Amino acid sequence: MNYLDKAKASATYIQSQTIQEADTLVILGSGLGGFVEILQDCTTLPYSQIPYFPVSTVEGHSGELILGKVGDKWLWVMNGRFHYYEGYELEETVFPLRVLSLIGLKKLIVSNAAGGLNPAYRVGDFMLITDHIDKFPSNALRGKDSESFGVRFPDMSEPYDLTWRNLAKEKALTLGINLKEGTYTGVTGPSLETKAEIKYYRKIGGDAVGMSTVPEVIAARQMNIKVLALSVITNECEPVDNKAFAHEDVVEVAKIAGERLRKLVELVFIRGNK
Repeated sequence: MNYLDKAKASATYIQSQTIQEADTLVILGSGLGGFVEILQDCTTLPYSQIPYFPVSTVEGHSGELILGKVGDKWLWVMNGRFHYYEGYELEETVFPLRVLSLIGLKKLIVSNAAGGLNPAYRVGDFMLITDHIDKFPSNALRGKDSESFGVRFPDMSEPYDLTWRNLAKEKALTLGINLKEGTYTGVTGPSLETKAEIKYYRKIGGDAVGMSTVPEVIAARQMNIKVLALSVITNECEPVDNKAFAHEDVVEVAKIAGERLRKLVELVFIRGNK
C-alpha cells in the first residue's frame, strides 16, 4: 500500500471507533500528558491498535490518540508524538496529521519541551512560537506522496496563525502567565546541544531548541491547517558552565509546568472555536 492508502486505512479504522467529529488536534510533548485529565467522554485509541500508525518509544510520551470533550467542544489529542531520532522518517512523524486531515482536521495546537537559547528565558517559562528554523536533514514533504495532501511548495512566510497567537497572549495575561515570544530551532537529536551548537543556534536567530514540531507544522501548513505552537522551557542553555542535563529532567520540568499550560490551551481552544 502507498502512503495515501495507508492514511485512508487508518482514518477508516478511527472513524469505526467513534461517531463523534472534531476539527482540532492538540499534540502533547514530553511530560505534558496531564492535559488529558480535563477531557470528558473520552474514546482512547492506543497507537499500536491503529493500522499503520507509528508507536511512541520515548519516556513522557504515552502513545495514544484520544477524542474527548472540553466543555461542549470535541477535540483530538495525541498523547505522545513521533520523532526523527526514534528512527522514523519525517513522513512517518507527520502521518497522524495526514490521517486526521482525511476526517476533518482544520486546526492544530502543538506543545513541546524545549531548551532555552535566549538568555532572558528561565526554566518553566512558556514561549509562544512565532517562527522556526528547520535544521532537520530532510523534509516531511519530500517525495511524490505528499502531493496527495496539498501543494508541493507551501508558503511558510507565516506558519503560526497570527490571530490565534494574539488570542493566546490575551489568555496568558488573564492567567498571569508571562508568555515569551520567539523562534524555535528544530534539530534531530537525540544528543543534547554542545556549547558551540548553542552559540550557533543563538547566532542564527533561535530563542529555543527542540527535537520536534517543525515537521508537523510544515505538513499542517501544506494541508492549510491553522497552527498554534507553545514551548515549555525546560532548561537554560548557557554555553558557559553548562551543567549536565538529562531527558528525565526535561520530563520533570514539563510536568510541573503542565498545569499552567493546560489552562492556557483550554482557554485558547474554547475561545478559538466559538
